[in-house]
Amino acid sequence: MRIPYETMVSEFKRVLLKYGFDEARAQDAAEIFAQNSLAGVYSHGLNRFPRVVAYLQKGLIDPKAEATCELSFGAFERWNGHRGFGPLNARAAMDRAVELAKQFGIGLVALGNNNHWMRGGSYGWQAADQGCIGICWSNTCPNMPAWGGVDPRLGNNPLVLAIPRSNGEHVVIDCAISQFSYGKLETCRLNGQSLPVPGGYDTQGNLTADPAQIEQTRRMLPMGYWKGSGISIALDLIATVLTNGNPVHTIGTFEDEVGLTQIMIAIDPGKANSPELTDEIVDGIIADVKSSIPEKEGGQVYYPGENALRNRKENLELGIPAAEEKWNQVLAM
Repeated sequence: MRIPYETMVSEFKRVLLKYGFDEARAQDAAEIFAQNSLAGVYSHGLNRFPRVVAYLQKGLIDPKAEATCELSFGAFERWNGHRGFGPLNARAAMDRAVELAKQFGIGLVALGNNNHWMRGGSYGWQAADQGCIGICWSNTCPNMPAWGGVDPRLGNNPLVLAIPRSNGEHVVIDCAISQFSYGKLETCRLNGQSLPVPGGYDTQGNLTADPAQIEQTRRMLPMGYWKGSGISIALDLIATVLTNGNPVHTIGTFEDEVGLTQIMIAIDPGKANSPELTDEIVDGIIADVKSSIPEKEGGQVYYPGENALRNRKENLELGIPAAEEKWNQVLAM
């Protein structure tokens, strides 16, 4: 089934208003969820919405709390999210990082004690839309074993890199440090699909492409094997040092995945390049990548973010694909 974008926004807003969001924040939050699905990231749009409502019901998210700055030193600031609605806090933090970048050339906001930011790529697109390179990441609860281990000790801490283009066709990569995110596992399971390549281990300790088996064992495969394991550890270390917030192992002691730690970095290439020069550099690299010989006849190679642009256009025209089970949950709220 497909749902019109405005209908999805309206239903999300209706529910959020019942759980303590004021009019403006309910509208902004509803648009964040709907835009995630619009871009094809259903795992952090419609599919994630019922879980967020459950957190609101349990009082784990304060719908009125806004992040505040606790320390400022030049281009660096430390913020406290007060366990408010994660995406709105993260968006405010990235906007501030961009302001700092416009002043100093680079800006960094370290956001601690926040909640789940939903789709991390949103903040990369946000920075790029303002002409900045965006770099951001979040830690998570322990949901992936360290390389050589079997029990979850690491977060699959999502990392985002965004490079702006003046035509709005930015290059944005948004990836969990695991081979697949848990949201991707859920999406594949709901659609009755296997993963395209093995993404973790089954109950017998064998590599598998069955998303349900991996969800059961929680033995996610780090991307790049030991390399992904090391990157996950480093991201958690840097984020926790800069925020003095919660590391992955502390988040694992909470009842649910709350109190996360996030980093927002913006860099203004306009301090060194004209927009035309930046476009020339980016366009040249992307053109070379796009000229690759396809693996399959009639296929093509995509740059990071290209599919999101295509999905937005298609889903605005035809409606957003929705898992009937999830949509009915929202309608019943």
